[in-house]
Order: sequence, then structure tokens, then C-alpha cells
Amino acid sequence: MSALTHLDGDGRARMVDVGAKAVTARTATATGRLITRADVIALVRADNLPKADVLATARIAGISGAKKTSELIPLCHPIALTSVKVDFELTDDAILIRATAKTTGQTGVEMEALTAVAVAGLTLHDMIKAVDASATLTDVRLDEKTGGKHGHWTRNGIIEVVPRVGTAAVIVASTAGAVGEREDTTGPKIAAWFESHGYTVDAVTIVADADIAGELARVLATSPAVIITTGGTGMSPSDHTPEATSALLDRELPGVSEAIRLRGLAVTPKAALSRGVAGTANDTVIVNLPGSPGGVKDGLAVLDDLLEHLVAQVEGKGSHE
Repeated sequence: MSALTHLDGDGRARMVDVGAKAVTARTATATGRLITRADVIALVRADNLPKADVLATARIAGISGAKKTSELIPLCHPIALTSVKVDFELTDDAILIRATAKTTGQTGVEMEALTAVAVAGLTLHDMIKAVDASATLTDVRLDEKTGGKHGHWTRNGIIEVVPRVGTAAVIVASTAGAVGEREDTTGPKIAAWFESHGYTVDAVTIVADADIAGELARVLATSPAVIITTGGTGMSPSDHTPEATSALLDRELPGVSEAIRLRGLAVTPKAALSRGVAGTANDTVIVNLPGSPGGVKDGLAVLDDLLEHLVAQVEGKGSHE
């Protein structure tokens, strides 16, 4: 069983630090139902209750509740919601509630979706209690979520994302390159290297250092077999590529990153300053290379001898000798 993230080592409640998590597009869908009598459902359909506009009022309440989740649930992070949608379906004896919340950030929106359902359901109860005080709000639950390290989850389990065999992507972290102030030579070089090894390169994207986490998450969601990044691995205040990568990894490959550093050290002692990491995320291989042409050359030389065997192992085809 996984440890409870909202407790520290001494068992005290805490707000989880999500600062190192990747910025990704995240969604969550929750459902619930308000059980009542058939004659009450008929009144709701006809909009003929003492408190009118029942569903419209409950919808607005649910959206407002989602926006106030961090004020209601003590350890939830305040997040910028990009969308909250609340829908209803009337059956013979219940009002079904469905809420979907969306954001682009470092933490999920499960609680926002659940809060939307709960507040909408309570509002429905308030609207019909004059005719059915025994109505029951029940089955409030999370049904689905996407985004973040664990990808797509449903109540039936995690939906496995299978990398597309023989595909690759290249991400260049360069603030100057992203605004056209510096010509990038490393991205095309990596793309050509991939093609020489039989890979189809989806794209070479150039982003500012501050945007590397979001771009990594976006590219990972497209499921290439391999992603190579270049740049942002040093100690400058804007260098965040290793942190953005580590936040996504399921398994690290420290030997690969150490071999790349060792290869560079044979040329320059500055190679020791590279903090690049390597590993797998959803079975996609991710490798950080330095931003210098020489660092890229050294890194690709290491991968020349490793990549085919590594990818085969990840796909379950390679030997473990």
C-alpha cells in the first residue's frame, strides 16, 4: 500500500509540496445521484417546484463549489480551473449528477470535481426538500482522471499507454532560441541522428527554459518511444530540465546519465556540471543531454551503443545480459 501523502514522517497533516511536479493538462470527472420520488422528478422536469430553476441553480452552485474547494478542504491547493462542467440526467427516481473539472498545473482536480458534485447535490436537496425531505444524496465518487505522472485512470484501473514503436521526439530548452535570438543547431542534429537509427521524428520543438515541464508532459502524452531533450541541465537559475524530467519518471536510468557525463569529462571538466537525468515514463525512454553541441555529440555517442538494446528491453524484447 502506498504511503499517505498528506501525512509527514511523524503522522502530522501537511499540504503536499507539488513544486517539483510537471505542469500538465489535468481533468477529473465525478458523479453522484440524488434519490427521490417519481412525483418529485416530474415536478423537476416541469420546473414546477416552489423553488424554481432547480437544475440551473444546482449547476451554478456546483461550479461555485469547485472554485472554492481549497477553502473547504483544508489541505487542497488553490488551483486555476480552466473549466468546470456540471450536467444532470433525470431517471424515474433519481437525479444523476456529473461534473468534470479541468486545469493545467502541477496537481490534479479530483477534489474539485467531487466538490462540484457534492455541492450540486446538496443544492438539489435544498431545492426539493419542501416536497421530499427524505431525498438521499449518495454514490458521490471519482470516475476518471487524466494528466500527471500516472496518466489516464478510470474506476476500472489505469489505462495503459503503449509507446509508438520507432517514433521519437526532440525538445530543445533554450529561452533565446524560443524567441529567435539564437539559432539552434542541436535539435536538427539529434533529429538526424534518430533518423539514421531508423526512427521517425514527430517534431523538434524549441521552448523557453521556463516552459520545459509543460512541453515534456505534452510530448509524453503523444507516446513516442524515445524523447531526447537538450539544454537546461546546468546550474543557471533558469535550468529546470532535470527537475521537469524527474517529476515524470517511473524508473530512473542513472547509469545512462553517468555514462554521458563520463564521456564529456574526457573532453572538458565542465561536463561534471551537467545534471541531466535519464529514465522511463509510461515506457517512453527520456534522456537529457546538455545544450552545447559538444555535449550533444558526446551524449549521442553513448546512446549509439545503448539505445537499441534499451528500447528493446522496455518493450520486453531484449535480453537482460
